[in-house]
Amino acid sequence: MAITKNTILNHQEIQHKIRRIAYQIYESNVYEDEIILAGIEANGYILAKKLKSNLEKISELKPILCKVTIDKKNPLTEIKTSLSKEEYSHKSIVLIDDVLNSGSTLIYGVKHFLDVPLKQFKTAVLVNRNHKKYPVKADFKGISLSTSLNEHVEITLSGKQFEAYLK
Repeated sequence: MAITKNTILNHQEIQHKIRRIAYQIYESNVYEDEIILAGIEANGYILAKKLKSNLEKISELKPILCKVTIDKKNPLTEIKTSLSKEEYSHKSIVLIDDVLNSGSTLIYGVKHFLDVPLKQFKTAVLVNRNHKKYPVKADFKGISLSTSLNEHVEITLSGKQFEAYLK
């Protein structure tokens, strides 16, 4: 039996969602000079780079990229970031991932950044699934879906055609 692919967002729709999220991030940080875009490796970081590019086009805000490495199978292991704690201390941060599924990756990422004083902390995802195990929410989201537990959301952000689909 072949696995069917149900497209949730096509290339153009993903680009539109990214642009809209960038505007929302700018609106909530309009009085800031710079902002840390902390993307969870791999797709979250790719999304953070795309948001950075959009923010640079629409605002004077200086977005700084930070790669966040979390072992998604064992999120209690040490979380690594490409910026030191001093570099994001007392700054506004947006933690970015592609899909908010159970919430475990995002909540452990949030926990990591709360070890230092911050000006503001928000989260952004392209796809928000509505059945989380943890009490974490996305402040900025491209689309919210009610899916069954056995469905899986796949997102392709590399290459020339972006796509989000259910598997």
